[in-house]
Amino acid sequence: MRCTKLIIKAVFVIYLFSYSLFAVATHEHPNIVILYADDLGMGDLGSFTTNSGKNSKIPTPNLDQLAAQGMRFTDAHSSSGVCSPSRYALLTGRYHWRKFHSIVKAFGPSVFDDNRLTLPEMLQQKGYSTAAIGKWHLGWNWDVIRKEGRPKDGVNAGVKPEDFDWSQSIPDGPLAHGFDYYFGDTVINFPPYVWIENDKVTQVPNTMVDSSLWKNKEGKMEYRKGPMITGWNPYDNIPTTTQKAIDYIKAQAKGDNPFFLYFAYPSPHAPIIPNDQFDNTSKAGPYGDLVVETDDSIGKLLTAIKRAGIEDNTLVIFSSDNGPEHYAYLRDEKFDHWSSYPYRGVKRDIFEGGHRVPMIVRWPDKVAANSITDELVSQIDVMATLASLVGFELPNDASEDSYNLLPLWTGLTSKSPRNSLVHNTFADNFAIRHAGWTLINAKSGNQNNRLERFNYSAWQKKYGYLNDDHGNGQLFNMKNDSGQRINLIEKMPEKAKELTKLLHKIKTQGYSAPRLSSLN
Repeated sequence: MRCTKLIIKAVFVIYLFSYSLFAVATHEHPNIVILYADDLGMGDLGSFTTNSGKNSKIPTPNLDQLAAQGMRFTDAHSSSGVCSPSRYALLTGRYHWRKFHSIVKAFGPSVFDDNRLTLPEMLQQKGYSTAAIGKWHLGWNWDVIRKEGRPKDGVNAGVKPEDFDWSQSIPDGPLAHGFDYYFGDTVINFPPYVWIENDKVTQVPNTMVDSSLWKNKEGKMEYRKGPMITGWNPYDNIPTTTQKAIDYIKAQAKGDNPFFLYFAYPSPHAPIIPNDQFDNTSKAGPYGDLVVETDDSIGKLLTAIKRAGIEDNTLVIFSSDNGPEHYAYLRDEKFDHWSSYPYRGVKRDIFEGGHRVPMIVRWPDKVAANSITDELVSQIDVMATLASLVGFELPNDASEDSYNLLPLWTGLTSKSPRNSLVHNTFADNFAIRHAGWTLINAKSGNQNNRLERFNYSAWQKKYGYLNDDHGNGQLFNMKNDSGQRINLIEKMPEKAKELTKLLHKIKTQGYSAPRLSSLN
Protein backbone atom coordinates (compact mmCIF):
# COMPACT_ATOMS: atom_id res chain seq x y z
CA MET A 1 0.00 0.00 0.00
CA ARG A 2 2.82 2.34 0.98
CA CYS A 3 4.51 1.63 -2.37
CA THR A 4 1.29 2.41 -4.24
CA LYS A 5 0.90 5.73 -2.43
CA LEU A 6 4.47 6.65 -3.24
CA ILE A 7 3.90 5.87 -6.91
CA ILE A 8 0.72 7.97 -6.97
CA LYS A 9 2.53 10.81 -5.23
CA ALA A 10 5.42 10.62 -7.69
CA VAL A 11 3.07 10.65 -10.67
CA PHE A 12 1.27 13.67 -9.22
CA VAL A 13 4.56 15.53 -8.71
CA ILE A 14 5.61 14.73 -12.26
CA TYR A 15 2.25 15.98 -13.51
CA LEU A 16 2.60 19.26 -11.62
CA PHE A 17 6.16 19.69 -12.89
CA SER A 18 5.09 19.00 -16.47
CA TYR A 19 2.15 21.37 -16.13
CA SER A 20 4.43 24.13 -14.85
CA LEU A 21 6.63 23.70 -17.89
CA PHE A 22 3.90 23.58 -20.50
CA ALA A 23 0.96 25.37 -18.93
CA VAL A 24 -0.55 28.04 -21.15
CA ALA A 25 -2.15 31.12 -19.70
CA THR A 26 -5.80 31.52 -20.55
CA HIS A 27 -7.30 34.97 -20.76
CA GLU A 28 -10.70 36.58 -20.97
CA HIS A 29 -9.81 38.00 -24.39
CA PRO A 30 -8.06 36.19 -27.25
CA ASN A 31 -4.54 36.83 -28.39
CA ILE A 32 -4.57 38.81 -31.64
CA VAL A 33 -2.11 38.40 -34.51
CA ILE A 34 -2.16 40.54 -37.66
CA LEU A 35 -0.08 39.24 -40.57
CA TYR A 36 0.33 42.05 -43.10
CA ALA A 37 1.82 41.37 -46.53
CA ASP A 38 3.25 44.09 -48.77
CA ASP A 39 2.12 44.50 -52.42
CA LEU A 40 0.28 41.15 -52.58
CA GLY A 41 -2.62 40.84 -55.01
CA MET A 42 -5.92 38.96 -54.96
CA GLY A 43 -4.75 36.75 -57.81
CA ASP A 44 -1.64 35.56 -55.97
CA LEU A 45 -3.49 33.23 -53.58
CA GLY A 46 -5.11 30.03 -54.78
CA SER A 47 -7.74 30.26 -52.06
CA PHE A 48 -8.99 33.48 -53.70
CA THR A 49 -8.74 32.47 -57.36
CA THR A 50 -10.14 28.95 -57.59
CA ASN A 51 -13.73 30.16 -57.51
CA SER A 52 -12.90 32.60 -60.33
CA GLY A 53 -11.95 29.82 -62.73
CA LYS A 54 -8.23 30.58 -62.84
CA ASN A 55 -5.71 29.01 -60.48
CA SER A 56 -2.79 30.96 -59.08
CA LYS A 57 0.63 29.83 -60.27
CA ILE A 58 2.02 30.37 -56.78
CA PRO A 59 1.70 27.61 -54.16
CA THR A 60 0.65 29.05 -50.80
CA PRO A 61 -0.26 25.99 -48.71
CA ASN A 62 -0.11 27.76 -45.34
CA LEU A 63 -2.35 30.64 -46.36
CA ASP A 64 -4.67 28.17 -48.08
CA GLN A 65 -4.90 26.22 -44.83
CA LEU A 66 -5.52 29.42 -42.87
CA ALA A 67 -8.35 30.25 -45.28
CA ALA A 68 -9.81 26.76 -44.85
CA GLN A 69 -9.76 27.24 -41.08
CA GLY A 70 -11.41 30.65 -41.14
CA MET A 71 -13.34 33.20 -43.19
CA ARG A 72 -12.29 34.60 -46.57
CA PHE A 73 -13.33 38.12 -47.53
CA THR A 74 -13.54 38.54 -51.30
CA ASP A 75 -14.50 42.23 -51.19
CA ALA A 76 -11.95 43.55 -48.68
CA HIS A 77 -10.01 46.76 -49.23
CA SER A 78 -7.00 48.64 -47.97
CA SER A 79 -7.43 52.35 -47.36
CA SER A 80 -4.86 53.36 -50.00
CA GLY A 81 -3.12 52.03 -53.07
CA VAL A 82 0.25 52.56 -51.37
CA CYS A 83 1.99 51.50 -48.18
CA SER A 84 2.23 53.99 -45.31
CA PRO A 85 -1.33 55.35 -45.66
CA SER A 86 -2.87 51.88 -45.51
CA ARG A 87 -0.86 51.01 -42.40
CA TYR A 88 -1.95 54.24 -40.72
CA ALA A 89 -5.61 53.47 -41.50
CA LEU A 90 -5.33 49.90 -40.21
CA LEU A 91 -3.82 51.07 -36.93
CA THR A 92 -6.19 54.03 -36.39
CA GLY A 93 -9.54 53.06 -37.92
CA ARG A 94 -9.44 56.29 -39.92
CA TYR A 95 -9.19 57.07 -43.64
CA HIS A 96 -5.58 57.96 -44.37
CA TRP A 97 -6.56 60.89 -46.60
CA ARG A 98 -7.94 62.75 -43.60
CA LYS A 99 -4.26 63.15 -42.60
CA PHE A 100 -1.93 62.47 -45.58
CA HIS A 101 -1.54 60.63 -48.89
CA SER A 102 2.12 59.76 -49.55
CA ILE A 103 4.48 57.11 -48.28
CA VAL A 104 6.89 58.09 -45.53
CA LYS A 105 10.25 58.97 -47.04
CA ALA A 106 13.59 57.75 -45.74
CA PHE A 107 14.22 59.46 -42.39
CA GLY A 108 10.69 60.85 -42.54
CA PRO A 109 8.75 61.93 -39.43
CA SER A 110 5.97 59.97 -37.74
CA VAL A 111 2.53 60.11 -39.33
CA PHE A 112 0.81 59.82 -35.93
CA ASP A 113 -0.38 62.80 -33.92
CA ASP A 114 0.32 62.55 -30.20
CA ASN A 115 -3.37 62.52 -29.29
CA ARG A 116 -4.41 59.98 -31.95
CA LEU A 117 -5.63 56.73 -30.35
CA THR A 118 -4.12 53.73 -32.09
CA LEU A 119 -5.15 50.09 -32.15
CA PRO A 120 -2.24 48.93 -29.94
CA GLU A 121 -2.90 51.74 -27.45
CA MET A 122 -6.52 50.63 -27.24
CA LEU A 123 -5.47 47.04 -26.60
CA GLN A 124 -2.89 48.13 -24.02
CA GLN A 125 -5.71 49.75 -22.06
CA LYS A 126 -7.48 46.37 -22.03
CA GLY A 127 -4.45 44.60 -20.58
CA TYR A 128 -2.72 43.40 -23.76
CA SER A 129 1.02 43.10 -24.27
CA THR A 130 1.76 44.54 -27.71
CA ALA A 131 4.52 44.06 -30.27
CA ALA A 132 5.30 45.19 -33.81
CA ILE A 133 7.82 43.14 -35.77
CA GLY A 134 9.01 43.75 -39.32
CA LYS A 135 8.28 46.71 -41.56
CA TRP A 136 7.23 49.93 -39.82
CA HIS A 137 7.31 52.65 -42.52
CA LEU A 138 5.27 55.06 -40.41
CA GLY A 139 8.10 57.38 -39.45
CA TRP A 140 10.33 58.28 -36.50
CA ASN A 141 11.75 61.54 -35.16
CA TRP A 142 15.21 61.13 -36.64
CA ASP A 143 16.14 64.77 -36.05
CA VAL A 144 16.54 64.09 -32.33
CA ILE A 145 19.54 61.86 -32.96
CA ARG A 146 21.08 63.97 -35.76
CA LYS A 147 24.30 65.61 -34.72
CA GLU A 148 24.53 69.39 -34.62
CA GLY A 149 25.20 70.90 -38.03
CA ARG A 150 24.41 67.73 -39.97
CA PRO A 151 21.98 67.90 -42.93
CA LYS A 152 18.30 67.68 -41.98
CA ASP A 153 16.72 66.70 -45.29
CA GLY A 154 17.48 63.02 -45.41
CA VAL A 155 19.09 61.01 -48.17
CA ASN A 156 18.90 63.84 -50.67
CA ALA A 157 21.56 65.62 -48.65
CA GLY A 158 23.87 62.61 -48.73
CA VAL A 159 23.30 61.08 -45.30
CA LYS A 160 26.35 59.45 -43.74
CA PRO A 161 26.63 57.19 -40.68
CA GLU A 162 28.46 59.93 -38.79
CA ASP A 163 25.47 62.28 -39.17
CA PHE A 164 23.74 60.58 -36.23
CA ASP A 165 24.35 59.75 -32.61
CA TRP A 166 23.22 56.13 -32.86
CA SER A 167 23.55 55.55 -29.11
CA GLN A 168 20.43 57.65 -28.48
CA SER A 169 16.84 56.45 -28.53
CA ILE A 170 14.88 57.40 -31.65
CA PRO A 171 11.59 58.96 -30.50
CA ASP A 172 8.10 58.84 -32.01
CA GLY A 173 8.34 55.30 -33.37
CA PRO A 174 6.31 52.19 -32.47
CA LEU A 175 6.94 52.49 -28.73
CA ALA A 176 5.44 55.99 -28.71
CA HIS A 177 2.19 54.80 -30.27
CA GLY A 178 1.13 51.73 -28.34
CA PHE A 179 3.69 49.00 -28.86
CA ASP A 180 5.60 47.57 -25.91
CA TYR A 181 8.19 45.99 -28.19
CA TYR A 182 9.50 46.52 -31.71
CA PHE A 183 12.04 44.71 -33.84
CA GLY A 184 12.68 45.33 -37.53
CA ASP A 185 14.59 47.35 -40.09
CA THR A 186 11.73 49.90 -40.46
CA VAL A 187 11.79 49.78 -44.33
CA ILE A 188 13.77 47.20 -46.27
CA ASN A 189 14.49 49.38 -49.32
CA PHE A 190 15.04 52.72 -47.54
CA PRO A 191 17.96 53.70 -45.32
CA PRO A 192 19.06 53.36 -42.64
CA TYR A 193 19.84 49.73 -43.34
CA VAL A 194 19.97 48.62 -39.72
CA TRP A 195 18.14 46.46 -37.25
CA ILE A 196 16.18 48.47 -34.72
CA GLU A 197 15.08 46.91 -31.44
CA ASN A 198 12.57 48.96 -29.49
CA ASP A 199 13.84 52.49 -30.21
CA LYS A 200 17.59 51.95 -30.73
CA VAL A 201 19.71 50.45 -33.48
CA THR A 202 21.28 47.17 -32.46
CA GLN A 203 24.66 48.09 -33.97
CA VAL A 204 26.18 51.37 -35.09
CA PRO A 205 26.11 51.76 -38.92
CA ASN A 206 29.61 52.12 -40.30
CA THR A 207 29.38 52.23 -44.07
CA MET A 208 27.26 53.24 -47.07
CA VAL A 209 24.92 50.81 -48.73
CA ASP A 210 26.53 48.51 -51.28
CA SER A 211 24.12 47.98 -54.16
CA SER A 212 25.78 44.69 -55.09
CA LEU A 213 24.07 43.14 -52.07
CA TRP A 214 20.63 43.46 -53.57
CA LYS A 215 20.87 41.28 -56.69
CA ASN A 216 17.24 41.96 -57.48
CA LYS A 217 15.99 38.95 -59.43
CA GLU A 218 13.56 40.96 -61.54
CA GLY A 219 16.19 43.33 -62.83
CA LYS A 220 15.35 46.62 -61.08
CA MET A 221 17.56 47.93 -58.32
CA GLU A 222 15.56 49.14 -55.33
CA TYR A 223 17.99 50.83 -52.96
CA ARG A 224 18.95 54.30 -51.82
CA LYS A 225 22.34 55.26 -50.42
CA GLY A 226 22.47 55.52 -46.67
CA PRO A 227 23.94 54.15 -43.44
CA MET A 228 24.20 50.38 -43.16
CA ILE A 229 25.62 48.15 -40.44
CA THR A 230 28.29 45.63 -41.35
CA GLY A 231 26.69 42.37 -42.35
CA TRP A 232 23.18 43.74 -42.85
CA ASN A 233 21.63 41.94 -45.78
CA PRO A 234 18.08 42.26 -47.12
CA TYR A 235 17.95 38.51 -47.70
CA ASP A 236 18.07 38.06 -43.91
CA ASN A 237 14.90 40.08 -43.30
CA ILE A 238 12.21 37.40 -43.43
CA PRO A 239 14.23 34.68 -41.61
CA THR A 240 15.36 37.09 -38.87
CA THR A 241 12.00 38.72 -38.18
CA THR A 242 10.22 35.36 -38.36
CA GLN A 243 12.44 33.97 -35.61
CA LYS A 244 11.90 37.09 -33.51
CA ALA A 245 8.15 36.63 -33.83
CA ILE A 246 8.37 32.93 -32.91
CA ASP A 247 10.38 33.82 -29.81
CA TYR A 248 7.81 36.46 -28.88
CA ILE A 249 4.88 34.05 -29.31
CA LYS A 250 6.59 31.42 -27.14
CA ALA A 251 7.31 33.91 -24.36
CA GLN A 252 3.87 35.50 -24.40
CA ALA A 253 2.08 32.15 -24.38
CA LYS A 254 3.32 31.67 -20.81
CA GLY A 255 2.53 35.21 -19.72
CA ASP A 256 -0.28 36.63 -17.63
CA ASN A 257 -1.71 38.89 -20.33
CA PRO A 258 -3.16 38.33 -23.79
CA PHE A 259 -0.90 39.64 -26.54
CA PHE A 260 -1.26 41.58 -29.77
CA LEU A 261 1.35 40.91 -32.46
CA TYR A 262 1.44 43.09 -35.58
CA PHE A 263 3.79 41.28 -37.97
CA ALA A 264 4.38 43.37 -41.10
CA TYR A 265 6.18 41.65 -43.97
CA PRO A 266 8.47 43.51 -46.41
CA SER A 267 7.35 41.10 -49.12
CA PRO A 268 6.53 40.54 -51.88
CA HIS A 269 7.43 44.24 -52.26
CA ALA A 270 10.54 44.99 -54.36
CA PRO A 271 13.41 44.25 -54.17
CA ILE A 272 12.40 40.82 -55.42
CA ILE A 273 14.96 38.76 -53.50
CA PRO A 274 13.71 35.33 -52.45
CA ASN A 275 16.33 33.28 -50.64
CA ASP A 276 17.99 30.59 -52.73
CA GLN A 277 15.99 27.67 -51.32
CA PHE A 278 12.82 29.27 -52.70
CA ASP A 279 14.09 29.80 -56.24
CA ASN A 280 11.80 28.19 -58.84
CA THR A 281 9.25 27.12 -56.23
CA SER A 282 6.49 28.89 -58.17
CA LYS A 283 5.53 29.23 -61.81
CA ALA A 284 5.34 33.01 -61.59
CA GLY A 285 9.03 33.90 -61.57
CA PRO A 286 11.06 35.37 -58.69
CA TYR A 287 8.05 37.37 -57.46
CA GLY A 288 6.09 34.15 -57.08
CA ASP A 289 9.05 32.57 -55.31
CA LEU A 290 9.10 35.47 -52.84
CA VAL A 291 5.39 34.93 -52.17
CA VAL A 292 6.22 31.27 -51.46
CA GLU A 293 8.89 32.38 -48.96
CA THR A 294 6.36 34.71 -47.30
CA ASP A 295 3.86 31.86 -47.08
CA ASP A 296 6.56 29.64 -45.56
CA SER A 297 7.19 32.25 -42.86
CA ILE A 298 3.47 32.47 -42.12
CA GLY A 299 3.41 28.70 -41.76
CA LYS A 300 6.20 28.86 -39.19
CA LEU A 301 4.35 31.50 -37.16
CA LEU A 302 1.10 29.52 -37.24
CA THR A 303 3.00 26.42 -36.17
CA ALA A 304 4.53 28.35 -33.27
CA ILE A 305 1.04 29.40 -32.16
CA LYS A 306 -0.16 25.81 -32.31
CA ARG A 307 2.84 24.35 -30.50
CA ALA A 308 2.49 26.97 -27.77
CA GLY A 309 -0.98 25.58 -27.10
CA ILE A 310 -2.77 28.87 -27.79
CA GLU A 311 -4.26 28.25 -31.24
CA ASP A 312 -7.84 28.00 -29.96
CA ASN A 313 -7.55 31.32 -28.15
CA THR A 314 -5.75 33.28 -30.86
CA LEU A 315 -7.44 35.43 -33.49
CA VAL A 316 -5.38 35.66 -36.68
CA ILE A 317 -6.01 38.31 -39.34
CA PHE A 318 -4.19 38.22 -42.67
CA SER A 319 -4.24 40.85 -45.41
CA SER A 320 -2.07 43.05 -47.65
CA ASP A 321 -1.43 46.80 -47.65
CA ASN A 322 -2.38 47.28 -51.32
CA GLY A 323 -2.39 45.56 -54.69
CA PRO A 324 0.66 44.34 -56.64
CA GLU A 325 3.35 46.63 -58.04
CA HIS A 326 3.18 47.52 -61.75
CA TYR A 327 5.74 44.82 -62.56
CA ALA A 328 2.61 42.68 -62.56
CA TYR A 329 2.04 43.59 -66.22
CA LEU A 330 5.36 42.12 -67.33
CA ARG A 331 4.81 39.12 -65.05
CA ASP A 332 1.46 38.44 -66.70
CA GLU A 333 3.05 38.70 -70.14
CA LYS A 334 5.89 36.34 -69.27
CA PHE A 335 4.20 33.82 -66.95
CA ASP A 336 0.47 34.31 -67.65
CA HIS A 337 -0.05 35.13 -63.99
CA TRP A 338 -2.16 38.22 -63.27
CA SER A 339 -1.63 39.20 -59.63
CA SER A 340 -4.82 41.30 -59.47
CA TYR A 341 -7.05 38.65 -61.04
CA PRO A 342 -9.95 38.94 -61.66
CA TYR A 343 -9.75 42.73 -61.33
CA ARG A 344 -8.15 45.57 -63.21
CA GLY A 345 -5.51 47.83 -61.73
CA VAL A 346 -2.36 47.59 -59.64
CA LYS A 347 -0.67 49.42 -56.79
CA ARG A 348 -1.47 53.18 -56.73
CA ASP A 349 -4.58 52.73 -58.88
CA ILE A 350 -8.10 53.50 -57.72
CA PHE A 351 -9.27 50.73 -60.01
CA GLU A 352 -10.11 47.65 -57.90
CA GLY A 353 -6.72 45.98 -58.27
CA GLY A 354 -5.02 48.84 -56.46
CA HIS A 355 -6.85 48.37 -53.17
CA ARG A 356 -8.98 45.19 -53.25
CA VAL A 357 -6.84 42.76 -51.27
CA PRO A 358 -7.09 39.25 -49.86
CA MET A 359 -8.25 39.06 -46.27
CA ILE A 360 -8.60 36.06 -43.96
CA VAL A 361 -9.81 35.88 -40.36
CA ARG A 362 -9.32 32.73 -38.26
CA TRP A 363 -10.65 32.35 -34.72
CA PRO A 364 -11.40 28.70 -33.85
CA ASP A 365 -14.99 28.02 -32.72
CA LYS A 366 -15.87 31.70 -33.14
CA VAL A 367 -15.37 32.28 -36.88
CA ALA A 368 -16.80 29.49 -39.03
CA ALA A 369 -14.15 27.36 -40.75
CA ASN A 370 -13.99 27.37 -44.55
CA SER A 371 -16.50 30.22 -44.76
CA ILE A 372 -16.55 32.96 -47.35
CA THR A 373 -18.29 36.30 -47.66
CA ASP A 374 -18.67 38.69 -50.57
CA GLU A 375 -19.71 41.55 -48.28
CA LEU A 376 -17.94 44.92 -48.53
CA VAL A 377 -15.35 45.39 -45.75
CA SER A 378 -12.22 47.43 -45.15
CA GLN A 379 -9.05 47.12 -43.09
CA ILE A 380 -10.19 50.38 -41.49
CA ASP A 381 -12.89 48.28 -39.79
CA VAL A 382 -10.42 46.20 -37.79
CA MET A 383 -10.19 48.75 -34.99
CA ALA A 384 -13.91 49.09 -34.27
CA THR A 385 -14.30 45.32 -34.58
CA LEU A 386 -11.57 44.61 -32.04
CA ALA A 387 -12.92 47.36 -29.79
CA SER A 388 -16.22 45.50 -29.73
CA LEU A 389 -14.45 42.20 -29.09
CA VAL A 390 -12.52 43.46 -26.04
CA GLY A 391 -15.27 45.74 -24.72
CA PHE A 392 -13.57 49.08 -25.38
CA GLU A 393 -15.79 52.14 -25.86
CA LEU A 394 -14.25 54.23 -28.61
CA PRO A 395 -14.31 58.00 -28.03
CA ASN A 396 -15.77 60.29 -30.67
CA ASP A 397 -12.35 61.53 -31.76
CA ALA A 398 -11.02 58.05 -32.55
CA SER A 399 -11.59 55.44 -35.24
CA GLU A 400 -13.88 57.83 -37.14
CA ASP A 401 -14.32 55.62 -40.19
CA SER A 402 -14.32 52.14 -38.67
CA TYR A 403 -17.30 49.76 -38.73
CA ASN A 404 -17.85 46.93 -36.26
CA LEU A 405 -17.68 43.67 -38.24
CA LEU A 406 -17.73 41.31 -35.26
CA PRO A 407 -21.31 40.10 -35.95
CA LEU A 408 -20.28 39.31 -39.53
CA TRP A 409 -17.10 37.54 -38.42
CA THR A 410 -18.91 35.39 -35.87
CA GLY A 411 -21.95 34.54 -37.99
CA LEU A 412 -24.55 36.55 -36.08
CA THR A 413 -25.34 38.22 -39.40
CA SER A 414 -24.47 37.59 -43.03
CA LYS A 415 -24.53 41.29 -43.90
CA SER A 416 -21.79 43.88 -43.52
CA PRO A 417 -22.81 47.14 -41.86
CA ARG A 418 -20.61 48.95 -44.38
CA ASN A 419 -22.42 50.15 -47.50
CA SER A 420 -19.96 52.85 -48.62
CA LEU A 421 -16.20 53.02 -48.95
CA VAL A 422 -13.91 55.76 -50.28
CA HIS A 423 -10.91 54.76 -52.40
CA ASN A 424 -7.90 57.05 -52.72
CA THR A 425 -4.16 57.12 -53.33
CA PHE A 426 -3.26 60.61 -54.55
CA ALA A 427 -4.58 63.89 -53.20
CA ASP A 428 -6.74 64.96 -56.12
CA ASN A 429 -8.27 61.66 -57.23
CA PHE A 430 -10.94 59.79 -55.28
CA ALA A 431 -13.41 57.00 -55.93
CA ILE A 432 -16.43 55.95 -53.91
CA ARG A 433 -18.15 52.60 -53.65
CA HIS A 434 -21.77 52.70 -52.54
CA ALA A 435 -24.66 50.25 -52.78
CA GLY A 436 -23.15 48.26 -55.63
CA TRP A 437 -21.79 51.22 -57.61
CA THR A 438 -18.34 52.75 -57.96
CA LEU A 439 -17.73 56.31 -59.10
CA ILE A 440 -14.20 57.38 -60.01
CA ASN A 441 -14.00 61.17 -60.01
CA ALA A 442 -10.95 61.21 -62.25
CA LYS A 443 -10.31 60.74 -65.93
CA SER A 444 -9.14 57.20 -65.22
CA GLY A 445 -8.70 54.81 -62.32
CA ASN A 446 -5.19 54.19 -63.65
CA GLN A 447 -2.88 56.23 -61.41
CA ASN A 448 0.43 54.87 -62.71
CA ASN A 449 2.60 56.88 -65.07
CA ARG A 450 4.66 55.52 -67.98
CA LEU A 451 2.87 52.20 -68.03
CA GLU A 452 3.70 51.58 -71.67
CA ARG A 453 7.14 50.45 -70.56
CA PHE A 454 5.20 47.59 -68.91
CA ASN A 455 3.16 46.89 -72.06
CA TYR A 456 -0.07 48.16 -70.55
CA SER A 457 -1.80 48.34 -73.92
CA ALA A 458 -0.93 44.69 -74.59
CA TRP A 459 -2.47 43.76 -71.24
CA GLN A 460 -5.64 45.70 -72.09
CA LYS A 461 -5.92 43.87 -75.40
CA LYS A 462 -5.35 40.47 -73.79
CA TYR A 463 -8.18 40.99 -71.28
CA GLY A 464 -10.52 42.85 -73.60
CA TYR A 465 -10.34 46.30 -72.00
CA LEU A 466 -11.03 49.39 -74.08
CA ASN A 467 -9.55 52.79 -73.36
CA ASP A 468 -12.45 54.27 -71.41
CA ASP A 469 -10.71 57.35 -70.01
CA HIS A 470 -13.31 60.07 -69.66
CA GLY A 471 -13.09 63.68 -68.55
CA ASN A 472 -16.27 63.41 -66.49
CA GLY A 473 -15.06 60.36 -64.59
CA GLN A 474 -16.03 56.70 -64.61
CA LEU A 475 -19.08 54.91 -63.24
CA PHE A 476 -19.34 51.14 -62.85
CA ASN A 477 -22.11 48.78 -61.78
CA MET A 478 -20.11 46.52 -59.46
CA LYS A 479 -22.85 43.90 -59.18
CA ASN A 480 -22.66 43.13 -62.89
CA ASP A 481 -19.25 44.52 -63.75
CA SER A 482 -16.76 44.07 -60.90
CA GLY A 483 -13.99 43.99 -63.50
CA GLN A 484 -14.86 47.63 -64.31
CA ARG A 485 -15.16 47.27 -68.07
CA ILE A 486 -18.23 49.35 -68.94
CA ASN A 487 -18.16 53.06 -68.07
CA LEU A 488 -21.75 54.22 -67.50
CA ILE A 489 -20.96 57.86 -66.69
CA GLU A 490 -22.74 59.17 -69.80
CA LYS A 491 -25.79 56.93 -69.48
CA MET A 492 -26.41 57.49 -65.76
CA PRO A 493 -25.50 61.08 -64.85
CA GLU A 494 -27.95 61.19 -61.93
CA LYS A 495 -26.29 58.20 -60.27
CA ALA A 496 -22.92 59.92 -60.72
CA LYS A 497 -24.30 63.08 -59.08
CA GLU A 498 -25.69 61.07 -56.17
CA LEU A 499 -22.34 59.43 -55.51
CA THR A 500 -20.46 62.70 -55.93
CA LYS A 501 -22.67 64.25 -53.25
CA LEU A 502 -22.08 61.33 -50.86
CA LEU A 503 -18.32 61.47 -51.46
CA HIS A 504 -18.30 65.17 -50.63
CA LYS A 505 -20.26 64.54 -47.43
CA ILE A 506 -17.90 61.81 -46.18
CA LYS A 507 -14.86 63.93 -47.00
CA THR A 508 -16.07 67.11 -45.35
CA GLN A 509 -17.88 65.91 -42.23
CA GLY A 510 -14.73 64.33 -40.80
CA TYR A 511 -16.14 60.88 -40.02
CA SER A 512 -18.22 58.07 -41.51
CA ALA A 513 -18.51 55.52 -38.67
CA PRO A 514 -22.18 54.72 -37.92
CA ARG A 515 -21.68 55.14 -34.17
CA LEU A 516 -20.98 58.84 -34.85
CA SER A 517 -24.10 59.43 -36.95
CA SER A 518 -25.75 61.21 -34.00
CA LEU A 519 -23.19 64.00 -34.41
CA ASN A 520 -25.13 65.28 -37.44
